[in-house]
Amino acid sequence: MYNVSNDKAVKIGATTFSELNYKESDIEELLRKNIDMICDEEESMLIVGKQVRNAQHGISDLTAVDNKGNIVLVEIKRDRKDIEGRKEAFEFQAIRYAASYATIEDPEDLVNKIYAPYIEKYRDEFESGPLTSAELGNRKLMEFLRENVAESNFNKNQKIILVASDYDEQTLSAVAWLNSNNVDITCFKLIPYKIQDEVYINIEKVLPVNAYRDYYVDFIDSPIKGSTQKKGFTRRTLPKINAMLEWGVVKAGDIIVAKGREDEGTLLANGNVEVNGEEISMQKWLKELFGWSSIQTYVFAVHKETGKTLSKIREEYMEREKEDIE
Repeated sequence: MYNVSNDKAVKIGATTFSELNYKESDIEELLRKNIDMICDEEESMLIVGKQVRNAQHGISDLTAVDNKGNIVLVEIKRDRKDIEGRKEAFEFQAIRYAASYATIEDPEDLVNKIYAPYIEKYRDEFESGPLTSAELGNRKLMEFLRENVAESNFNKNQKIILVASDYDEQTLSAVAWLNSNNVDITCFKLIPYKIQDEVYINIEKVLPVNAYRDYYVDFIDSPIKGSTQKKGFTRRTLPKINAMLEWGVVKAGDIIVAKGREDEGTLLANGNVEVNGEEISMQKWLKELFGWSSIQTYVFAVHKETGKTLSKIREEYMEREKEDIE
């Protein structure tokens, strides 16, 4: 990171969470309330647990369900020295916890064992009413699965996300090997910087590493005629709303409707929406409407004029451009 002023670039060095007096629990709470820091607009996630204890007395940091129906385990360590100082490998600890989640039989089982106690603990963050924590958990979880068409895929797979400010080589080597053997495990770096009295965090996905073909130049990967390369668009590399505005497939002033709801917002030239006279990011607006920890923005934002989701509009435009190139 650089501070640029008067045509001079001064490098700003990263610090560590321990130097900032952050505890692991501080990072855990930051992610619990802002899990979209390690998601993006192509992913929905619902936090369902924190500090969950399994039958062997292991305690996992955060538990979530994603838009594919996977149970997601988020394990957090502050800094590299915290990983290196452990008796048990960071990734192995996460695998043991993920294995215990594989025993969750159905959504009701998840609610009874994990989600209802979580709701009870943070009840003031949920809607008030006559429903018990278990009843509310069942309703919210089933709505999330239904809206994401993931009911039939619930917990067929488990996903692991590791978070730290830095990693040792042994952990990265092990995670790379696990990825190559079809274990869904991802490493994110949350790198803190202190500038004056403010703390900034740069987020970097370390593993799995995207291949060159997973990246798009502008909005499309240039195809090679005769190639057997698999078609499709990869997560974290798809164009965002600003590109769609530049293409002209949507325009400022268009009405965006929340999927399956009557709530509307007016698209602004900067990609945000105006709702009830206030400007807000589309992701934040939809996330608050649905009450999820993160949301697939382009799947749940519907272009009122065409009746198509932004995801569908984007996909159709990119396919047309690909056909023109071919």
